[in-house]
Amino acid sequence: MDLLWKAAVQGIVQGIAEFLPISSTAHLLFFGDLLHIGHAEFTKIFNVVIQLASILAVVIYFRKVLIPAEMVSNEAVRKRTFELWAKMIVGVVPILFVGAAAAKLGWVDAMHERPLIMAAALFIGGILLLRVETWCSRENPVEDLSGLSYRTAFLIGLIQCLAIIPGTSRSASTIIGALALGLARPLAAEFSFLLAIPTMAAASAYSLLKHHVGMTSEEWTALAIGFLVTFLVSLFAVSWLMKFIKTHTFELFGWYRMILAVIVAGFLFLQ
Repeated sequence: MDLLWKAAVQGIVQGIAEFLPISSTAHLLFFGDLLHIGHAEFTKIFNVVIQLASILAVVIYFRKVLIPAEMVSNEAVRKRTFELWAKMIVGVVPILFVGAAAAKLGWVDAMHERPLIMAAALFIGGILLLRVETWCSRENPVEDLSGLSYRTAFLIGLIQCLAIIPGTSRSASTIIGALALGLARPLAAEFSFLLAIPTMAAASAYSLLKHHVGMTSEEWTALAIGFLVTFLVSLFAVSWLMKFIKTHTFELFGWYRMILAVIVAGFLFLQ
């Protein structure tokens, strides 16, 4: 398959899998092995670039929440917005320390080389998505960002650290954690998306500083295509999920993860 088509396909995979609780890492590793988009260093840079596209999509979708027009003239709105930013910072602190430590110790690369861990994480996460709302149901769940405490934001961020395990899914871990801590389903997804902004930005910045590679004109074009496709698909995925969860639970994604885990395990068995 031509490199540019491979870039578009990976962009679609990233755009869908990054924000749905199904593990973008598992899908990118799986499809990356099938598509062979390029040499190792280019693949790492490509993955960073399409992650940045996903971040931009979230910022655009939640722009009115992140930077409401009224914050300039309305002190209450300004205070509420600053508090949201602070909660996002509090939520990202755990992964900054845990992620940095895991990378320095080589745990991240080591776990990526063990696909059985990925399959197990997919399966366990699937079970949790199937049952979390039953196990942790609340009569009066938190339904608004203003009701989200700093303690809860920190705990969700702490649970997000599980996402360093391939197959766990950053969005799945934060959504499951948020539901378990008493957030309503729509708010759990919304804060998961908002927390993705500083988390993914930090991860992307680290990767860009770590990896430097010269590229051909075709590879530059592939980066541009991957970025554009990922941005558009991510925007659609976020919009679709926010509408979907208003009337549906996360059970669909739980079953999908469990089926994917069996497929991954099957591939490992046949190798």
